[in-house]
Amino acid sequence: MASPLEQFVENVRTMSASGTYRELYDIIVKSDEVLQRNSAHLPTVLETLDNQQHSLGVLAVLVAKYSVQQTADVDKALMFKQIFDFITNCNGEQVRFAPELFAELCHILTNYVVDIKQPIRGVEILKKAIRKIQLFDSQLTSIHADMCQLCLLSKCMKPALEFLDTDVTAIGNELGGNNDSKHFLLYYYYGGMIYTAMKNYDRALYFFEVVVTVPAMVVSHIMLEAYKKYILVSFILHGKILPMPKYTSQVVCRFLKPLSVAYHELATSQHAAIKHRETFIRDKNMGLVNQVLSSMYKKNIQRLTKTFLTLSLSDVASRVQLPGPTQAESYILNMIEEGEIYAMINQKDGMVVFLDSPEKYASPETLCVLEQQMAACTKLHQYIQEMDEQIQVNPQYVKKAVGSHDEDIPATSQNSKTTYSM
Repeated sequence: MASPLEQFVENVRTMSASGTYRELYDIIVKSDEVLQRNSAHLPTVLETLDNQQHSLGVLAVLVAKYSVQQTADVDKALMFKQIFDFITNCNGEQVRFAPELFAELCHILTNYVVDIKQPIRGVEILKKAIRKIQLFDSQLTSIHADMCQLCLLSKCMKPALEFLDTDVTAIGNELGGNNDSKHFLLYYYYGGMIYTAMKNYDRALYFFEVVVTVPAMVVSHIMLEAYKKYILVSFILHGKILPMPKYTSQVVCRFLKPLSVAYHELATSQHAAIKHRETFIRDKNMGLVNQVLSSMYKKNIQRLTKTFLTLSLSDVASRVQLPGPTQAESYILNMIEEGEIYAMINQKDGMVVFLDSPEKYASPETLCVLEQQMAACTKLHQYIQEMDEQIQVNPQYVKKAVGSHDEDIPATSQNSKTTYSM
């Protein structure tokens, strides 16, 4: 009589050959205890299975092998090689039947390259993993958060942008439960940090806002850290703290602000950067705080261009609270170079002449930008229509909609009768 482990291997071979992956997945879920009990024999099982033909079976064995054993007992180099080879050669159709197991395997790989301080080794393989499990480009998986984390740690942001620049329209099955909401929050938190590092502040602000406005009954540490960065990026981009959207959970509004007093004080006093320096350093946000101060000086100079035609460098320094005319001149020259203001500096008498923008918005470049924005709006409209159609035919929505309609109909008594007289 075959042992439970031998029966598992036979089921993997038979069902993989017949293509009954759904039934095989059900068996794999029930076989978790068998695999854990026979952890010593799992290397032999892996030798009898093929990464491409028996992807579901190999996936289950790898997760059991490397999530059960103690860290000291694992050959980390072999583990990395086996997971790398599996993700590279596995059958995407099969592993999509077990997205939570596939994501767990990727989490194991991520933790390994982080522990050995070589995050760059995991970036490309996680990109392949995402493509294997995705049904379409705009579907978010929990592996996205791992890849963004590795891009941040390796200071190699570009690989993440091809995923971050694609707006999410659907969420993978493994992200559907409460246990994995962490990876949803981390994707947008890490994404916001990447966009901040790339100085794409508008996109960064949106990503941090998503983290903070996710429906929640309690405030997580991820949400708190995202809120602090939301405040700083809001300062850099708009010169003030933008109010949170009305749909933000009440618990978020109630608890996040008292926990971020030092950040709110930046709105009323630039001296708060010195007063709360230790807090900002502890939060690893001092670099952003310095950018906030620099941005405040620039925005104050921009305000001057709307009020004055000429000013001395000394007056500029005094009005924007810079130490002296030399610093004011440096800021103005930098802003002229970046196209943030239009002005000329008379070095002889130390005067600044503010000019009007020469842009007439009639160039081919402006037309190209307009066409790109119109195309993006058209694409977004198409997404909304498709999502609306999916909602309209969703059984749960139809059931609730019909139930609400029934409640609106006044109840009538079967015994009541209406008579009419001629």
